[in-house]
Amino acid sequence: MVKGLKVEGLRLLAGKLGGLYSGRLGLKPSSGENQLFQWFLASILFGAPIFEGTAEKTFKLFQAERLTSPRKILEAGWNRLVEVLDAGGYTRYDFKTADKLLEMAGNLERLYGGSLLKLHREASGSLDLEEKLKGLAKGIGFGTLQIFLREAYEVLPKAEPLPSRYEVLAARKLGITGLKGETRGELKRILGQIAEAWRRSRVEIGLPGFRVALLRLGRDYCRKERCKTCFMASYCQGSG
Repeated sequence: MVKGLKVEGLRLLAGKLGGLYSGRLGLKPSSGENQLFQWFLASILFGAPIFEGTAEKTFKLFQAERLTSPRKILEAGWNRLVEVLDAGGYTRYDFKTADKLLEMAGNLERLYGGSLLKLHREASGSLDLEEKLKGLAKGIGFGTLQIFLREAYEVLPKAEPLPSRYEVLAARKLGITGLKGETRGELKRILGQIAEAWRRSRVEIGLPGFRVALLRLGRDYCRKERCKTCFMASYCQGSG
């Protein structure tokens, strides 16, 4: 960590923007197969280029319609999925997302009996786990996996939840790292530096929630160059 980053700044960041996405949805991925699948479903929705609030609303509609298991998604069929996605605000991505969800649910049932835990058991390591998850459907990419694995790694110990580009951007701005995250090796080192900053801050939220704070700072402030209105401006070291 770059010397001089103040603990009070880290605590301010965690207090303003920290917390789990899964927690906001009332989910606990480590509590069982269905909760883990629901978080994977939510991660796919969050992975679309759409507003966070729209993804939350749509996921809650899936819950209300009890479309929270691979089998239920398959039974609902394409037309019903499109209706739910449209109601949630996915009008630009409804067809594509319905295709993705049906393909994901079908492959998860066919290859792993509908179990993400079985998929994890059959993975040889972190890279194979990522490939197996991406292989469930076209369009499940690195961004979706970052969202999913960041908050599910406790129940998926083979996972290596590397930081997203927004986490890296915020970490660079705050002086947590000087690395750019251009390779997997650099991303691993940055994750270690973020973990060090989290330990130093002694905030009440866990490391995944602290990482969400960095992600939101990078996405909503640093990326948009909202420096004048950023509550972390006095702690920013300006390197992006």
